[in-house]
Amino acid sequence: MGFRRLRKESMVERRLLLWCCFLCFVSGFFTSRLFLQEGSSSAGDGPPTVLHGRTGESKTASIPYQVLSWKPRAVYFPGFATKEQCEIITETARARLEPSKLMLREGETPENTKGIRTSTGTFLRASEDSTGTLEEIEQKIARVSLIPRENGEPFNVLRYEIGQRYASHYDAFDPAEYGPQTSSRVATFLLYLSDVEEGGETVFPFENGSNMDIGYDYEECIGLKIKPNRGDGILFFSMFLNQTIDPTSLHGSCPVKKGEKWVVTKWMRDQRQV
Repeated sequence: MGFRRLRKESMVERRLLLWCCFLCFVSGFFTSRLFLQEGSSSAGDGPPTVLHGRTGESKTASIPYQVLSWKPRAVYFPGFATKEQCEIITETARARLEPSKLMLREGETPENTKGIRTSTGTFLRASEDSTGTLEEIEQKIARVSLIPRENGEPFNVLRYEIGQRYASHYDAFDPAEYGPQTSSRVATFLLYLSDVEEGGETVFPFENGSNMDIGYDYEECIGLKIKPNRGDGILFFSMFLNQTIDPTSLHGSCPVKKGEKWVVTKWMRDQRQV
């Protein structure tokens, strides 16, 4: 009887021990999940965050990109904007389109520069968009370029129909050709608002120094070509760090052959604009 009693007490103790182990496991499992959830939430589903300055941000960002070129410095951002955002910008601009204009150099007139830029377009400020889409895009451009929002010009929304194009040109204005400048365009962000069935590529004829010694006519679509895809973006820099114009930043928009091309441009300068 004593042996049976001891055996029975031993079995009870083992069951209690197993039950305690089970409770500890369950408690640890749910506690660890809670900490993991809190950690991922505070880090924005990315790497751990660190203390930031007053003008910094509390979360890490994950924005995919591809370096297209170092000459000029050009970066590609797939899926930079959503389909809905692209549609909002397009429809906001559609009723305001008018023939695109050029900054003229000495000796140039609207008559003798016809055919260089044949798109239609309009300018939009983020404050004009009640949906907040342009403000969101503007903030995102500032993040990837590290150029403050206030250094940006208004958005320039453009539409290219069949046959329309923009011959190769520089976004930065050489004072020797355009006169004194109060500030300089240092970078450009292009956001494609539509797909294009054929043509309409963004082209960099002098990428990596190519075609600079062939007497290029600024019209042929040669060099590095980027096909427009709705929602994708390109950031490129027009000036070197020493504030001189990068000759390889020459770029243009090839003629649309099928469909139409919508794109929005954000030019950024070395000084505050607003």
